[in-house]
Amino acid sequence: MSAARPLTVLRTVAALAALPLLLTACGYGSDAEDDPTRAEVAADAKKLSASEVKIGYFPNLTHATALVGVQEGLLQKELGGTTIKASTFNAGPSEIEALNAGSIDIGWIGPSPSVNGYTKSAGKNLRIISGSASGGVKLVVNPATVKTLDDLAGKKIATPQLGNTQDVALLHWIAEQGWKVDAQSGKGDVSVVRTENKITPDAYRSGSVDGAWVPEPTASKLVADGAKVLLDESEIWPDKKFVITNIIVSQTFLKEHPDVVEAVLRGSVKTNAWINANPDEAKASANKALEKLSGKALPDEVLDPAWESITFLDDPLASTLDAQAAHAVSAGLLEKPDLKGIYDLEPLNKVLEAEGRPAVDDAGLGVR
Repeated sequence: MSAARPLTVLRTVAALAALPLLLTACGYGSDAEDDPTRAEVAADAKKLSASEVKIGYFPNLTHATALVGVQEGLLQKELGGTTIKASTFNAGPSEIEALNAGSIDIGWIGPSPSVNGYTKSAGKNLRIISGSASGGVKLVVNPATVKTLDDLAGKKIATPQLGNTQDVALLHWIAEQGWKVDAQSGKGDVSVVRTENKITPDAYRSGSVDGAWVPEPTASKLVADGAKVLLDESEIWPDKKFVITNIIVSQTFLKEHPDVVEAVLRGSVKTNAWINANPDEAKASANKALEKLSGKALPDEVLDPAWESITFLDDPLASTLDAQAAHAVSAGLLEKPDLKGIYDLEPLNKVLEAEGRPAVDDAGLGVR
């Protein structure tokens, strides 16, 4: 079996633009809910050009920059008297719809719906303005039936949804091994079974699937049920990094309220710095936020390995998104998209410069 080549996995995500309802890497549903977590705003705090900024994110560890930033008041601190209205989403399409409708202004979201939303709008609805997280995706399997990667032939492997980030990555990885699978039906040398993350553990326990290519914390939930990690997706990417969560903004809001966008980015950069400097405290904070949102905290046996596999960073890793798009085209799932202009990293690089840090690159996909 040939080793998976990094650039081949990278091209797949743009396939998402060809699929109508695409979940993000962490999708669990479609409804938006208000986040009850609110930071205190000083009565004399000065408002920026907008009195309120509406942000959206997922109740998931790969969105911990937002979870922790809101929970600890780090985002609100940078916004002064401009208040945060936070909503959580369980699927990428609903968050993109909210952005298009003006229900949110800024969102933490995966690469798949970012590409999908940008392409569907002919490049008119959003910009990616920062990175947030990398990694946190694993292939986990039943050790009784799958002992090596070669054993995957003939097995049933779950992904969150047809065309989502993990689904496309698995499909291409399968092709790299020389196996054939029909992308639409999932039938072939390996059976790709599209199963929502929230029910994948039940499917695994029942024996309906032999494993899953899934994001955290689903991967660690399966491990807690007896599965083993066969492959960490980061192992097949350059520098072991690939975008799993980035920050998008409505182009209208960016144009009308650049000071608010910059303040959110300052808060995001400082939140990621705090997370990386205080990993245990940050992990606890993220779990506390999840408990408020879902009513249940993650147990340590799930939380600890899931948290360890995610890297929080400001670089959007734009070259990985570009390569993912090219891979989707080569897989025949998408006509070549025009992603020029999907990034506007000038506000982020301004923030990074003020922090004495180097600028990040848009891989030639920026507006400038």
